[in-house]
Amino acid sequence: MKIVIASSFVPFVHGGGRFIVDWLELKLREHGHQVERFFLPFIDRPEDLFDQILAFRLIDVSSACDRLIAIRPPAHVLPHPNKVLWFIHHIRSLYDLWDSPYRFVPDNPSGRAFRSALIDLDTRTILEAQRVFTNSQVVATRLQHFNGIAAKPLYPPILAPERFRHDRYGEEIVVICRIEPHKRQSLLVEAMRYVKTPVKLRLCGTSMGSVHLDEIAATIAKYEMQSKVIFENRWISEEEKVERLAPALAVAYLPQDEDSYGYCSLEAGHARKCVLTTNDSGGVLELVKDGVNGLIVPPDPLALAEAMDQLFVDRALTARMGEANRRRITEMAIDWTTVVDSLTS
Repeated sequence: MKIVIASSFVPFVHGGGRFIVDWLELKLREHGHQVERFFLPFIDRPEDLFDQILAFRLIDVSSACDRLIAIRPPAHVLPHPNKVLWFIHHIRSLYDLWDSPYRFVPDNPSGRAFRSALIDLDTRTILEAQRVFTNSQVVATRLQHFNGIAAKPLYPPILAPERFRHDRYGEEIVVICRIEPHKRQSLLVEAMRYVKTPVKLRLCGTSMGSVHLDEIAATIAKYEMQSKVIFENRWISEEEKVERLAPALAVAYLPQDEDSYGYCSLEAGHARKCVLTTNDSGGVLELVKDGVNGLIVPPDPLALAEAMDQLFVDRALTARMGEANRRRITEMAIDWTTVVDSLTS
């Protein structure tokens, strides 16, 4: 089958939205399909939002491929008679984050009309698809709530999970992801003020801006936690990621209402590490079950500190949950065969 994978990207931002496309292309090729992929730049700013979406709509690849697989919005507006969506999120500022500081148009008649127009446009173009999958139940629920569209979760795997290994359960709780306010690494840094064991925290990653990074570094310095918090403020390679996880005690990932479980949660499972998260982390809670393959606590530094100490002291529990996290991935059918079969059937 000739397949085009279409998605959008934010220039100079690398993350899950790009990985899912790159990895899907490789796996479709391995299954014998001819694949082309293209990314178009898209930044959700109000002054030219609909102009950007129109540019997507005017791209017609119907004669070039048998199937179009659209990933990140607004790729779903591309026309094709055999369009399948692997929908990973809305333009959230105009959907579930409307009543939050992330809303980028005012809550007035003009702003509400702007929002209504986008929701109507999304609904019409998503309904053109032959099938609609999402990357999580969280996103499927949003599609049903805002657009009245039923979708099936299709959980994205990571590439080459066999490269991860387990060496031991050491002293470090490891965090490897972009360092942004909504990822809430700062909560973990605050929690380290209250731990009672020799547990350590390793933060790995960088940010779209320097302000939040500077704030975290300042907190570490203010409370003289340089020996307890290792802050690797840079992009971590895939090889380095394996080496950070192999001796880790556990992995922490506590985003605020995340769309999916996050690749770092899967990487933890493949390295036989459990996940520490919070009860408001969104899609992470589809993977992590409290006391089974991780710990779920309120987003509070004291609660997090207690959980970190528990992971350090109760190594038998930590090991059992780490093994369970690897099994959990299999139980949820998070694998590329499931993905390819679903998107090409």
